[in-house]
Amino acid sequence: MDYKNAFENKIILVTGGTGSFGNAVVDKLLQYNPKKIIIFSRDEKKQFDMGNKYHDDRLRFIIGDVRDRDTVFHAMYGVDYVFHAAALKQVPNCEFFPWEAIKTNSFGAYNAINAAIENGVKRLVVLSTDKAVYPINVMGMTKALVERIMIAISREKRGKTILCGTRYGNVMYTRGSVIPYFVGLIKAEKPLTVTNKSMTRFMMSLNQSVDLVLYALVNGKDGEIYVRKSPAATIGDLAEVLVEIFNYDKGIQEIGIRPGEKIHETLISKEETFRTEDCGDYYKIIPEVPGMDYRQYYFKGQKNNTLSHEGYTSANTKRLPKEELKKLLLSLDEIKEELKNFKK
Repeated sequence: MDYKNAFENKIILVTGGTGSFGNAVVDKLLQYNPKKIIIFSRDEKKQFDMGNKYHDDRLRFIIGDVRDRDTVFHAMYGVDYVFHAAALKQVPNCEFFPWEAIKTNSFGAYNAINAAIENGVKRLVVLSTDKAVYPINVMGMTKALVERIMIAISREKRGKTILCGTRYGNVMYTRGSVIPYFVGLIKAEKPLTVTNKSMTRFMMSLNQSVDLVLYALVNGKDGEIYVRKSPAATIGDLAEVLVEIFNYDKGIQEIGIRPGEKIHETLISKEETFRTEDCGDYYKIIPEVPGMDYRQYYFKGQKNNTLSHEGYTSANTKRLPKEELKKLLLSLDEIKEELKNFKK
């Protein structure tokens, strides 16, 4: 989809903009000739490196923390669109320091949303995660609150800002995800450690996650959450295919599930299937209306969104056989680069 008309000559703010998503969305947005892209984050070294990487006068960097309402408010001045990506994302860290996750993820989103409304921003999209559905860890709980905060404030109809969100699961080769972790073990000549070989994870590329967020920002209405349809693979198959790709002989060890880990990722809960619409490459979850009578879904018409009654999970989406998974991994630029440099 061509988004040039949507983003040309616009001012765009990306919170947490020095991360994997931030770099990828900046790559894409610069093609659409925006007036300015503001990168808001806490890490001055990453901002320095990002500035040198792009060397583009349309980029502006602001040091700040989404916990600080005044700083976020200042960053929003004159902005048209906001991608709210700032978050603590590492499950173990959030488990050890839950209060920090609450302050950054939940309060940070509250600050960003209110600053956007007060500054007359046209649209804001919050980035959420599969972990927000049936949350069993702190990271998921704080992200579930982000979604509910977004939906609740969108109902207030304060100002003109349209608020919506996205959810996605595993994004291949992003910082802290499983593929670079496995590749790091291979480079260190250590066995690949797998918590549970039967675990399944969605296989979405970084570019696809950016496309999802752009689609949501341009098409979303208040309170809606968007999910991209993606295939999945087992962690066991993923490890075995990487061993094959790198011709690696140190083996695979199963070490057991860590606290806070799920066997499968869920992007749409079974309760949400009744208010989910099929949008082709995406699903749109319509916000729950207080007092909605769910009986109407049983007695009036049929669902037409193709979803299982169990929701949309990495267990019931298309499962990639090893041949397709290998082809997908070999298409990643990061894997191509690692293979070039890999010394067996």
